[in-house]
Amino acid sequence: MPEIQMPKLSDTMTEGTLVAWKKKKGDQVSAGEVLAEIETDKATMEWESPEDGTLTEIYVEEGGKVNVGDKIAFIGGEGEEAPKKEEKDKKPEPKEQEKPKEPKKEEKPEAPKEEKKEEKKAAPPKAEKKKPEAEDRPPAPEKVEEARVKASPVARRVAAEFGVDLSSVKGTGPEGRVTETDVRAAAKSVAAVANRGPAKAELKAVPSIKAGESARIQLSGMRKIIAQRLVESLGPVPHFYLSINVDAGPLMEAREELKSAGEEADTAKITVNDFVSKAAVMAAVKVPRVNASFDGDTIVQYADVDLGIAVAIEDGLLTPVIRAAQKKSLREISELARDLAHRARNKRMKPEEFQGGTFTVSNLGGMGIDIFSAVINPPQGFILAVGKITKVPVIDDSDQIAVGQRMSLTMSCDHRVIDGALGAQYLKELRQLLENPALLLV
Repeated sequence: MPEIQMPKLSDTMTEGTLVAWKKKKGDQVSAGEVLAEIETDKATMEWESPEDGTLTEIYVEEGGKVNVGDKIAFIGGEGEEAPKKEEKDKKPEPKEQEKPKEPKKEEKPEAPKEEKKEEKKAAPPKAEKKKPEAEDRPPAPEKVEEARVKASPVARRVAAEFGVDLSSVKGTGPEGRVTETDVRAAAKSVAAVANRGPAKAELKAVPSIKAGESARIQLSGMRKIIAQRLVESLGPVPHFYLSINVDAGPLMEAREELKSAGEEADTAKITVNDFVSKAAVMAAVKVPRVNASFDGDTIVQYADVDLGIAVAIEDGLLTPVIRAAQKKSLREISELARDLAHRARNKRMKPEEFQGGTFTVSNLGGMGIDIFSAVINPPQGFILAVGKITKVPVIDDSDQIAVGQRMSLTMSCDHRVIDGALGAQYLKELRQLLENPALLLV
């Protein structure tokens, strides 16, 4: 289908932002070739062309937001042009802009006639009639001028942020449309003039920034959905937390053995988080009731353990999913986790790769966090928060003080699905596996 529409790239996506076009109008494109970068409610990702042909038309500029299903481009075959109906769609715009003018023109000749009749009867009403006329006329041209300014949604937002008058900006986009680049260039020129003299104080008075604020950052689609999901989680989902400290000594010894066996030279190194992920999956197999979610008047228990791995990216957080993780070895989980994290950070994930998941592992130990609790990602039943491995004084089996290594694990549970005893049973199995890492290799 040559008319390309905004795709639905996630289960909760209703609109998307066209971040960047990787092809320009007139370029040849092939099916599967990266056509654009699109920001959804969960991530910014590269989108591949569904068709072979020529990119004949681009209907949405970079930075533009459109609803799922709205047309964004047209890819035609040899000699094929965009349908003429596109031109028809553009014609109503000037008509709508001209409509406000027509009534104003009609009002101008009529108003003097009424005033002439009034003059014959009495003088005072003259001033009363003219005042409303004078008050009504000025706003009309302003509205018409605003309607005439063509600008992308991002350009309008940036203009409001920097206090730039769009009508004074020369657009360089299609049909003279004002782009974000045009607005930022105009803002810079204003700043340059302001820095030369007294007008500098006027530049600081940006309407969108209040006293005491240094900046206001527009939420990306991802940040909006993160905010929404957190409210949906902490509000309706009754959280409770269970924490344990695991003896990480055996785990670190296993890592050293892998290194001495030549694993260090391998490009796919197994990390501590890989051990934790594998253990979390095996523990869920042993205690299957935690691998579940709440659904109305039922608890849904899943056959497969679909493991979510929290990955921090520039705009927020993604949770790529390793499907049927209970069927995968430690090495396979390590390789899949690394590949998914790499593609998540480079915006190359497919929608189905970060949707679903029966529970999530979130590790901030590498960032120096000792212990923390995470927010459940609905409709999952729990999330496991992993802290860093720390050297601490411990009492050994001979009642002597020794140096030990401990790692904190906090399980955030949905109390509608998991009770305290059930969560404790899961953490008991998890501790057993992590303190005996040889079990993870079988």
